[in-house]
Amino acid sequence: MSRPKRIGITLGDPSGVGPEVVEAALASIAPTEGVHFEIVGSAAVHEPGKPTPASARAALDALEEASRRLNAGAWDAVVTGPVCKHAMKACGFEFPGQTEFFAARSGTRDFAMCLTGGALTVALVTAHVPLSKVAGAITTVEVVRVGRLLREFLLRRGVVNPRIAVAGLNPHAGESGDLGTEEGEIIAPAVEELCGIGRFEGPLSPDTVFHQAVEGRYDGVLCMYHDQGLIPLKLHAFHEGVNVTLGLPYVRTSPDHGTAFDLAGRGVARPDSMRAALALAVSLA
Repeated sequence: MSRPKRIGITLGDPSGVGPEVVEAALASIAPTEGVHFEIVGSAAVHEPGKPTPASARAALDALEEASRRLNAGAWDAVVTGPVCKHAMKACGFEFPGQTEFFAARSGTRDFAMCLTGGALTVALVTAHVPLSKVAGAITTVEVVRVGRLLREFLLRRGVVNPRIAVAGLNPHAGESGDLGTEEGEIIAPAVEELCGIGRFEGPLSPDTVFHQAVEGRYDGVLCMYHDQGLIPLKLHAFHEGVNVTLGLPYVRTSPDHGTAFDLAGRGVARPDSMRAALALAVSLA
């Protein structure tokens, strides 16, 4: 018989809502045969709603332990609770986010940030990049690379021959060059190359493409920058959205919300997104 799938869970910053949404999510899902959950970290000595350097250090220590177990093959997947990246920087956290952390710790260069929830799945060509630097960071090679990862993810989830929309960078997808040249010079050549491996369409106007995806015309949207993808995803499916790191040698998911220190300990934080992250990790593993 095959061994159980082992899904690791980090609580995130133990002063945030991570510990309580993990507890509530685990209590609300039915036991799955052949799946074993393991939690790293504890909220016992941390006060809800009052983050400290010690709570930030605990969050970072849990991530390091999770990466060790994943790289050693002890876990098949990890579901990560929300952290305060700014606070962790004082503890030596040198990454823009957890996405980049796990990529670096696993030696993965071909990775991307993806979010999925409801009828919408988005992947980001650039993720944790200041808006002023986005245009300079987008290249044809990067659009193709992330487009391939998005297609592979959709196939893995059982979507046959997925239809993927490629969003433009500028308003109205550049308006034939009047509002920007990135669509014609960078994105269109990438779409042409991607059409050689699957069903891609674009560059499309960002102000309509997400509505079309939710209506069922597309199975995924390839986005040029962080907020272009996350704003519609969270508007459409805030309480069930899941963050997935594409390209890793193991599965990594997380809820699509932050630490919510202002809600911690009040019993009002909803576990829906954490529950969805756990379910997707089990499915992918």
